[in-house]
Amino acid sequence: MITVEGLTKSYGTHVALNGISFSIKEGEFYGLLGPNGAGKTTTISIISTILEPDAGKVTINNMDLGKNKVACKRIIGVVPQEIALYDKLSAKENLQFWGSLYGVEKSLLDKRIDETVELLGLSDRKDDKVKDYSGGMKRRINIAAALLHEPKILFMDEPTVGIDPQSRNLIFDVVEKLHKRGMTIIYTTHYMEEAERLCDRIGIIDKGEIIVQGTLQELREFSKMKESIVVRYANVGSDTENRIKEKLKGDFVLKGNEIVFSCNDVKSDLPKVVMQCGEVGLELSHIDIQQVNLENIFLKLTGKQLRD
Repeated sequence: MITVEGLTKSYGTHVALNGISFSIKEGEFYGLLGPNGAGKTTTISIISTILEPDAGKVTINNMDLGKNKVACKRIIGVVPQEIALYDKLSAKENLQFWGSLYGVEKSLLDKRIDETVELLGLSDRKDDKVKDYSGGMKRRINIAAALLHEPKILFMDEPTVGIDPQSRNLIFDVVEKLHKRGMTIIYTTHYMEEAERLCDRIGIIDKGEIIVQGTLQELREFSKMKESIVVRYANVGSDTENRIKEKLKGDFVLKGNEIVFSCNDVKSDLPKVVMQCGEVGLELSHIDIQQVNLENIFLKLTGKQLRD
């Protein structure tokens, strides 16, 4: 559905994209993750025809984007990071304006507006002025505007930033419905839990380059990170640390009154760890299993927190 080859973009001396390449299959939910300034928005802006690249090629639905920009726009919906609505107009009036720009026929537009506001849970507020909407409601109308022409591909650039939990969960439900219907979705976010919940595949971008991409399991395998069992013990004494070092087996690290065991298989290793600790005479006060998640992987690969 989408192929990106050697995409580059600079702003003066700042290199925003350094020859990135990746592909997205039809019907796939693809997450693009990275810290601020990593190149997420620049990538989305180029693929969605908003920005011209310095070099590289983008193919959308077998069409060269550089040669078929208008045709590509017809099958693309864009949910920008910034709210693109007129405060003094009602939601319906905003959608009528955006629908006309997308070329939706007048005979169909009102029907599409009713369908999209119902999907986003705002049927009873469609005639209210946008200036009276909460931040989450504005985000939802922003999404509705991108769906009026029934696009095959939806670009969503951090659509849940700064909104309430209810609106965030509703947006999750909506994009999951769209995905089940076969829509191709490209989604940028700062939030790891969103990517883990929604995305089929994930690309991690930093300093204008794709570091790694794949399913969550593939990213785990690439990072070579292991799950761990964290054991906290209560009987801290002068000789406890020495007994632990002498008698405990396996790959572990001591941190104060905690022992962190690295594991290949937590389910089979947990009973062994508890048994060993009992044999050493440790009084266990807490056991925690730490799985390899997306944030752990990102930190390992880039040395940064995603929310820089």
